[in-house]
Amino acid sequence: MSERIPAKIIDAAATRRTPADAGGPIHTKAFSGRYRLFRILGAGSLFALFFGTVWLTWNQRQAVLWDLVNRKFHIFGATFWPQDLILLSAILIIAAFGLFFITVAAGRIWCGYTCPQSVWTWVFMWAEKVTEGDRHQRVRLDAAPWSANKILRRGGKHAIWLGVSLLTALTFVGYFTPIRELTTGLLTLDLGSQAAFWVFFFTAATYINAGWLREKVCRDMCPYARFQSVMFDRDTLVISYDAARGEQRGPRRKDSDPAAQGLGDCIDCTLCVQVCPTGIDIRDGLQFECIGCAACIDACDSVMDKMGYARGLVSYTSESALEGGKTQWLRPRLVGYAGVLTLMIGLFVVALVERPLMSIDVTRDRNLFRENSAGQVENVYRLKVINKRQQPGSYQISLDAPDGFRLVSPDLLHLGAEDILDLPVNVIWEGEQWPEPRKEINFVLSAVDFVSNDVVADSTFLAPVRR
Repeated sequence: MSERIPAKIIDAAATRRTPADAGGPIHTKAFSGRYRLFRILGAGSLFALFFGTVWLTWNQRQAVLWDLVNRKFHIFGATFWPQDLILLSAILIIAAFGLFFITVAAGRIWCGYTCPQSVWTWVFMWAEKVTEGDRHQRVRLDAAPWSANKILRRGGKHAIWLGVSLLTALTFVGYFTPIRELTTGLLTLDLGSQAAFWVFFFTAATYINAGWLREKVCRDMCPYARFQSVMFDRDTLVISYDAARGEQRGPRRKDSDPAAQGLGDCIDCTLCVQVCPTGIDIRDGLQFECIGCAACIDACDSVMDKMGYARGLVSYTSESALEGGKTQWLRPRLVGYAGVLTLMIGLFVVALVERPLMSIDVTRDRNLFRENSAGQVENVYRLKVINKRQQPGSYQISLDAPDGFRLVSPDLLHLGAEDILDLPVNVIWEGEQWPEPRKEINFVLSAVDFVSNDVVADSTFLAPVRR
């Protein structure tokens, strides 16, 4: 007796969802395949990175900590200060261009494999499967009246959701508040009001986004879903259904001849729809709701294997390849993004290596000027000297100004690791002629015990007008 593949697992009309569909939740069917394995490995690596990095220690402090209170941003051996904001901004710009490059090359592969919304949604879907069963069981559970069994299963699901959400929130906030103090405060119910608010906020955000909103975030809220198609071209890799090979659709026996029945390779089992986390039918063509997760590829390939057909009815391909041509990799837009991205990374590395490890800010006293007992005009300034190194350092301050100006300050400054010194200094005019009412001067900070370029801060010297 020949093997028979079920032609219809569910009613296709009831399964297919479009952006206009305001029906109930999308229940995805469990599946396996190579792309699912890639996604699990990728998500596992991201989870290990996210949840593990926050606990690493570097030089007796948390290795990665965005200390907003003290305005220090520690990333392993580097400490960034507010003066380094341009470098932190450059990281975000490089990440954006990297996303543009990936999108031109492979569509929304970022969304399907590494976007936090997608990764956490897959985790929450796994929790559903563990507590409520596979797709058909969840559909029946939705339709069933409330009972002890339904309450127990739903309660278990939401308990896992809340647990993952709380752990996610605690870890995320731990990148801004020392994680060990935060965890201790949570366990002893001694969290500060501000930390408690943010832990609660991100717990709720994770629970709602990954548990309830899911595909609505990707479909209706994420701006990337709206503008990503602008970056596509005929050679961009996207998940596509090969209509020339698959049509006409229809059920058939495994040992039948589809050509004699006027059928293509698609048996219209709708498994590609049932596994889709956004509920679309990839056979309707490329849609902005598609996040490129390749779940439909794994599902379709499994059916093709059972039927004895070649894989690839649904696959990563380009419009050019579908029309019988070849995908062009070296195309102007892709090369342009790669060139700009390489240049930006190079400039960032140079700027990071060359950034000064010391800083000086100058604020002139609110009193415009004063005359001392010798009849000389002097201005008072407050200098903020920052040692950005993770080792102590010695510094000298000098004045870059025309002859006649003298700086009154300590000869040598000693600052501890990542220390800030507020230092009042005086600048006195000792020239023979009365100084100009306004003169530009510069304060120069020089390192004594390590090699670094001098840092210059400009200011002005004010004097009364003599008629």
